Amino acid sequence: MPEKVLYTASVISTGDGRNGHVRSSDGLVDTDVRMPEGLGGPGGATNPEQLFAAGYAACFHSALKATAKQHGVDLTDSAVTAEVGIGPNGQGGFELVATLNVEISGATPEEAQKAVDLAHQVCPYSNATRGNLDVTINVETA
Repeated sequence: MPEKVLYTASVISTGDGRNGHVRSSDGLVDTDVRMPEGLGGPGGATNPEQLFAAGYAACFHSALKATAKQHGVDLTDSAVTAEVGIGPNGQGGFELVATLNVEISGATPEEAQKAVDLAHQVCPYSNATRGNLDVTINVETA
């Protein structure tokens, strides 16, 4: 639990859950959601896994930039791609799995790995998922 909550996002889901609509309280997120074709749905709209991946990629990239800057690592050219998968857990439910593909140019492999390791310790998404789902992090330097 954080010492103090600094911001709270509020999003309402209406309709039929994964085949419904989501809207944030400020209106910045206002979109239909659909079950992806890979899960037997119609596709054609975003889905919870894509929204989670977008949040994780952006949050981790921000944490990476911050930790790299603190340690003098240049991450001018960097990108984070988050892949979030879903599948049955063998107990009647479903589980998520995540892969973060981190691309960094301008840093040595050692510097890049150190920045990624530090980011993984401070990123709120990493902290929320730690011990709850498998997260693989791949680092590529140029």
